[in-house]
Amino acid sequence: MRSSMISPGHAACCGEYARMSRRGFLRTSGAAAAALASAPAWLPRVSFARAYDPRARDVILQIFLHGGADGLTLVPPFADQTYPLIRPTIGFAHPDDTTRPAEERAVNLDGFFGLARAMQALAPAYQNGHLLFLHAAGSTDPSRSHFDAQRIMEVGRPDDPLLFTGWLGRHLATVDPLDPGAPLRAMAISDAIQLTLAGGPRTLPINDASKQTLDGDPTTEPQRRSALQSAYAGRLDPLSVSAIATLQTLDTLGRIDFAGYTPAPGAVYNPDSGLHQALRVAAALIKAQVGVEAVAMDYGGWDTHTMQGPFAGGDMFGSMQELSTAIAAFYADMVLSAQPQRIVLVVMSEFGRRAEENGDRGTDHGHGNAMLVLGHQVIGGRVLAAWPGLRDEQLDDGDVQVTTDYRDVLAEIIARRLGNPGGLDAVFPAHTPVFHNIVRTG
Repeated sequence: MRSSMISPGHAACCGEYARMSRRGFLRTSGAAAAALASAPAWLPRVSFARAYDPRARDVILQIFLHGGADGLTLVPPFADQTYPLIRPTIGFAHPDDTTRPAEERAVNLDGFFGLARAMQALAPAYQNGHLLFLHAAGSTDPSRSHFDAQRIMEVGRPDDPLLFTGWLGRHLATVDPLDPGAPLRAMAISDAIQLTLAGGPRTLPINDASKQTLDGDPTTEPQRRSALQSAYAGRLDPLSVSAIATLQTLDTLGRIDFAGYTPAPGAVYNPDSGLHQALRVAAALIKAQVGVEAVAMDYGGWDTHTMQGPFAGGDMFGSMQELSTAIAAFYADMVLSAQPQRIVLVVMSEFGRRAEENGDRGTDHGHGNAMLVLGHQVIGGRVLAAWPGLRDEQLDDGDVQVTTDYRDVLAEIIARRLGNPGGLDAVFPAHTPVFHNIVRTG
């Protein structure tokens, strides 16, 4: 939803989503600029003294699916007897239902839940135990507004409209850096920092990491860079610190050969896909071991009110296929390689869609949704769900109930994989997380 959000460009979305996309979420960059000044009093200060060890904890990546991705299509509960009744034209059939074409049958996961056919590139990661799906998950806040629901999930505290830092930014602010000398701890692959990362130290939006230069005539860049360094060197005011850190970041990124990066065998990134290329950049950055601890990116186009198109040739089919093949390439590159990287990837969306399809063969704004967690230390090969059911009396005003709070998922990752068990009160204030054995410790 930000100005550089990766999107397949679907047109069948609601007016709110379209307005948010056009204005590019300028409020995010403003929040990021004021993040440190607006940090709440309960956010503790930390001292940086840890030696750099890239094996100490995982790097976290977040892909946010903007528009409200339909979890009942991504991970269809084909064995719920109500599912085919409320999804007669866009629902997936049982994997063994030979009366339906193969493309309209779910890929079986566990006998109850399946994958959409367009998502089957993720089946190997699931079978290897490195991929976990969570269902009936999401925010407990009842908002069905794109703007409000997204802000709540990025901030991590629904009842505080004055909090302008994000959950991942607060994590970074309350844990020692992996590398105290690293100029860049977190990167937003975007033109503006996502609210998720707002408040994070040494965090920058970088839309194209392979082309990081100062604006202006490239022939005079060395002179301009030298002038800036001379002007700001030795000063401790915020502007000077920011200017020097930016120059250091440009130097760091300039030493990474993004264009010539060779993925691990078996990892194929589509050069024509923005999401594939964003994950390719993230892979090159992580393998360079320059101290980056978090990467966030957006993938839009999930507001499917009309002609949802989950089968071959449809809009959502294309989105799901791009998402799954990009993650599959990243998985092969980072987890299956001869030197697996310590990463954990989280995919989530602001809300799911209504349980029953509408008259336009689409779905409207809902509540409970599916999440995805991938990594070498993920306890995967399963769908984790306290499944509430799809009958009228089991729904939340027509929507899938939220039975797993998304903050519980993220808190467990932060505590067990990101080395910050003592910072959870700051990361998710006024919330006591419940762990579900999503990831291993250590």
